[in-house]
Amino acid sequence: MAIHFRTRIRFPDRSNQKPSGYFFFISRFISKSLSESTYDPPFSPVSKLQKAKKKKKAHGGNSNSNENPTLPLKSYLPFDFFYSYSETNPLVNPIGYRESPKFSPFGPGRLDRKWTGTSAPSAVEVNINEVLEERKRILGDPLSDEEVAELVEQYRHSDCSRQINLGKGGVTHNMLDDIHNHWKRAEAVRIKCLGVPTLDMENICFHLEDKSGGKIIYRYINILLLYRGRNYDPKNRPAIPLMLWKPYAPIYPKLVKNVADGLSFDETKEMRSRGLNSPPLMKLTRNGVYVNVVDRVREAFKFEEVVRLDCTHVGSSDCKQIGVKLRDLVPCVPILFKDEQIILWRGKKDHEEDMNS
Repeated sequence: MAIHFRTRIRFPDRSNQKPSGYFFFISRFISKSLSESTYDPPFSPVSKLQKAKKKKKAHGGNSNSNENPTLPLKSYLPFDFFYSYSETNPLVNPIGYRESPKFSPFGPGRLDRKWTGTSAPSAVEVNINEVLEERKRILGDPLSDEEVAELVEQYRHSDCSRQINLGKGGVTHNMLDDIHNHWKRAEAVRIKCLGVPTLDMENICFHLEDKSGGKIIYRYINILLLYRGRNYDPKNRPAIPLMLWKPYAPIYPKLVKNVADGLSFDETKEMRSRGLNSPPLMKLTRNGVYVNVVDRVREAFKFEEVVRLDCTHVGSSDCKQIGVKLRDLVPCVPILFKDEQIILWRGKKDHEEDMNS
């Protein structure tokens, strides 16, 4: 008996597969041949000629419309321009520069004053009497106690929108423009001072009044209110050219000498070791309020010869600025900056006077 087997051959179903490259090429060729034009892209390119014509019409056909004809700017402010007025001592001459003085932070050809590396001195002689008379005219009659109390109540709170933060840069040049911008819509400006400049608040108040022409009507610790004056006219505000960048700080003489004046090498070394091993007088924080530091150091020098200030997390640059200010305000002699610690010595003369008394 013969057994027959039937085999069924199944061919793969190609109905759902995409056409091969050959059929795709043929179909695309036929569709192109049936089109009316030989070039029919999916999106027609937009010509740039129309945009160029619109720009020319907007500018009136002048190619020099972007140029400012008022350059260089002329400012008749009666003082020399510094980056920081409160933190720069014009009596101390730098020994070098980190950038060439020919690069003015006001921009090339934008100011009629020449940049010397630290300042832009005024080329016009200033008549001090005329300046003082003009400021008195703008300030007008003194404010009464009721008017001062009303302004203080309006601007002294922390949620005041007319506030300027004064940091370690102190009273900077561009801050003057910010003050006048606030004075357009407000009679006074709230200034919150933080950092190194708070060591000498008198210096801050002096430069704010001297450079802006206003008057401090309220002062509480590190909060100031600067009044613009009764006859202040925002339309006749002074022209203040802005600094486009912060200039590099020049190089000044070394702050700490290897051997302090009045001491030998061994005595200086002993003073430094005593200061590092002594307990800190105060611990300063970064961008803190240092209003009472000078008085605390003066009182400590009545009983101690060396004082240490703990400036952890303050920063090395701020530590040196604090040491410079304390040297002039206390006065004292900084003998060491190490690991964000400031060691201050009260000086030889004070020590001898205490011993004789």
